[in-house]
Amino acid sequence: MTAQLPYADIREIFTRFREEQAEPKGELDHVNAFTLLVAVALSAQATDKGVNRATRALFEIADTPEKMLALGEEGVTEHIKTIGLFRNKARNVIKLSRQLIEEFDGEVPSSRAALESLPGVGRKTANVVLNMWFRHPAQAVDTHIFRVGNRTGLAPGKDVVAVERAIEDHVPAEFQQHAHHWLILHGRYVCLARKPGCPDCLISDLCGFEEKTLPEAPKPKRARKALQPPKEPA
Repeated sequence: MTAQLPYADIREIFTRFREEQAEPKGELDHVNAFTLLVAVALSAQATDKGVNRATRALFEIADTPEKMLALGEEGVTEHIKTIGLFRNKARNVIKLSRQLIEEFDGEVPSSRAALESLPGVGRKTANVVLNMWFRHPAQAVDTHIFRVGNRTGLAPGKDVVAVERAIEDHVPAEFQQHAHHWLILHGRYVCLARKPGCPDCLISDLCGFEEKTLPEAPKPKRARKALQPPKEPA
């Protein structure tokens, strides 16, 4: 675990993130709060691209709790069977749809406690919905953010809750709304798990990671054979 970076360095890092991409967006397709909630719940142990492929047709016919409940568990299963743990996820989607209708008048609630009371919805899913739909500065810590927070020293912590608290405590308020999206995208496309892209990283000079990767050495060029004039006939 890298030591916590100084406040000035953290401010500079997020200033650069903002200059690079002022309005970072989540990569899960959705049309309303309900479809966002379902998409995030389905994304556990699955890629965003895989979830988007699975939900494209599903959300065209079931974009409300009532429509999802009418579709039924088998109908949901048929749409999402290409993603991991699809049977359990389909069951939870039906259960949370029923609970939204019975307890929240079919509306997605805007409190973490209420969201976490729904089947298949944990703290990370709740925070994503709070941040993306309700514009709360909630920090949804996934594996990418956990890695980037600890590797760089931006938000070190022994578990996801500790990293979440570190982001809340050390990232300047003006960056809180988009902090988790910047960190997710940085972890997904630059600060990779096995081989971080340090040579192309816009914050490498501020990052506290001691084992930075070096630029790859250029591959040696093959010696080209000189063109030979055709031999004269004997």
